[in-house]
Amino acid sequence: MVKAGIIVELCHPVPVAAHLANRPMLAMIMAIGNSNLWFSQSVPNLRKLTMLKAAVFSLNGDQGPHIATLTDAGFELTFKSKESDLWNEDHLISEMEGVSAVIAGSEPYTRRVIENCPDLRIIARSGVGFDAVDLEACNDKGILVTTTPGVNHHSVAEHTISLLMGIARDFPKQDQHVREGNWLRRAFPRVMGTTLGIVGLGRIGQAVATRACGLGMNVVAYDPFANKEFANEWQIELIPLDDLYTRSDYVSLHSPSTPETQHMINKESLKKMKSGAVVINTARGSLIKEDDLIESLRSGHLRGAGLDVYEVEPLPTSSPLLELDNVLLSGHTAGLDIESHNGMFGMCGEIIVALHNGEWPAAECLQNLPGVTDWKW
Repeated sequence: MVKAGIIVELCHPVPVAAHLANRPMLAMIMAIGNSNLWFSQSVPNLRKLTMLKAAVFSLNGDQGPHIATLTDAGFELTFKSKESDLWNEDHLISEMEGVSAVIAGSEPYTRRVIENCPDLRIIARSGVGFDAVDLEACNDKGILVTTTPGVNHHSVAEHTISLLMGIARDFPKQDQHVREGNWLRRAFPRVMGTTLGIVGLGRIGQAVATRACGLGMNVVAYDPFANKEFANEWQIELIPLDDLYTRSDYVSLHSPSTPETQHMINKESLKKMKSGAVVINTARGSLIKEDDLIESLRSGHLRGAGLDVYEVEPLPTSSPLLELDNVLLSGHTAGLDIESHNGMFGMCGEIIVALHNGEWPAAECLQNLPGVTDWKW
């Protein structure tokens, strides 16, 4: 007997009704959902052989509200094995065997990976970025790609301001000097009164802007689709991108990764920035051409940089960025605080269960299959 990917085998050729005829309590505990079918283990001569499988690969995915949401809905959960490198296509394909839904992190879902996952129906990304997923390949296979907007913007904003303030006050060098017994005391420019240029005034950019205003910074922004009502309320000046580069003491990136934004920070754009400017990137590593950034940092044209994302992740131990003392680094963790963790994973679990039950998520969560109305699990 097969229903919605769950196989129930009769160990003896006896109708199910015969097993339940004199067992009303067992009939009560037999769960039949819209598209799921499973039986209590106490039903004699029946056993569940397989069930829908969901993989959880996003960072710290072994904890969170998604676990109860998915298991209660009848999903078997699987997690990355310790020896697997999910950035290796063969490893990822192996981990995805039999998987119908995946809560994805930053690992790349290339066309080859997609084409070798025949059971896959949904990639639920825990976050708002989806540049690691080949959307065209997913469209060809009818695989839905979703994100979790409106959950982690406060976390990213706090992390952005942390990097900005760290560079502004010369960390981690101040900490290192004290540990080494060097009691060096130097004055640095005050942050209040300086200009922050925000590239991308969406949810995250707005959350950064309000915090910067609270610090007494002058905020300018570039975004072709900016919310002008928000900008007016917070006295944010909307200006062309080149003007933002020339006027800003701090440039903070909050744009998605697209062909148009790839390497937007390069030798030419860096030359337009003020001498002593600072670049902050908590968006996507592809926005910055790292070789050009490193050259500008080494020359002293840039005072410093705060980076959470990189062209290659994890950041290779051979990266010249690790040799620079005017760079503050973190490992793609800007969107991770406890609240956003629970929010992102909770939303992923709810989206997967809703889709399995034939319910369509909010439009802002969907990233592909435009115009499709007949999608089925």
